[in-house]
Amino acid sequence: MVDEQLKESLKKRFNPEGSVLRQHQLRMLELLKVIDCICKKHDIPYWLSSGTLIGAARHKGFIPWDDDLDIEMMREDYLRLIKILSEELPDNLALQTHETDPNYIFIFGKLRDTDSFLAETNDYDRNFTYQGIYIDIFPMEYIPYRLAWIAGHMQGQIYKQLNRKSLNETTIQRNINRIYRFNTRIGFPVLRFFSKMFPVKTIRHSFGTAYFSPRFAEDLFPLNRIEFEGELFPAPHDTHAYLTKIYGDYMKLPDLDKISPHYKEIRFTK
Repeated sequence: MVDEQLKESLKKRFNPEGSVLRQHQLRMLELLKVIDCICKKHDIPYWLSSGTLIGAARHKGFIPWDDDLDIEMMREDYLRLIKILSEELPDNLALQTHETDPNYIFIFGKLRDTDSFLAETNDYDRNFTYQGIYIDIFPMEYIPYRLAWIAGHMQGQIYKQLNRKSLNETTIQRNINRIYRFNTRIGFPVLRFFSKMFPVKTIRHSFGTAYFSPRFAEDLFPLNRIEFEGELFPAPHDTHAYLTKIYGDYMKLPDLDKISPHYKEIRFTK
């Protein structure tokens, strides 16, 4: 964990109180609290993941320059949560999946704040219906690496379409929707069938997510709790093992001069 002097130095440089980034982080924290409340109510297990978990372990909160928030859960719990969120969210929040936003391209869901606007640097969100501040909700399942790799490349065809500057947006979106339908209705179900024929111990992001780093049940379960921004949230049973196997020395700070944001524009309407 970083010492208090370094912590204050990083905060002053990247996310001082009142800064746009700090407001962004606090809005994401509000979204996390909503998810946490609903998951507790319905006994749905989830855990902080990726950079969010590194932030909890190293900074007891957001990494000072972090501008996203990630949680993970097993796919069967994800499917339950998606159904519940569509019924229980307050009016200022929106669940974003391909079902709620036909132009949405990702396999995982997002919980969006509708009282803000955020445009990402990669421009993949340019046709999305919901474009507010968000947190990512990743479904996880037991998947062999080779099948995960195949699914990732199948979904990668969508990104190729988004980068085709010679086509108009209507054509691009039509091509994307065709690929998405094939992947989710035929391709991924077939891969999921084969994955059940050859069971493995590695837990990965669901088919088509294109993140391949494995998680292991012995590191994840039973879930633990970790401090994040002054409150306790679910975390892997062994956070150190979980993070080390993915990132190596996660306590080491990156080159601070090479950090760049994920977004190019952000506005708060309320």
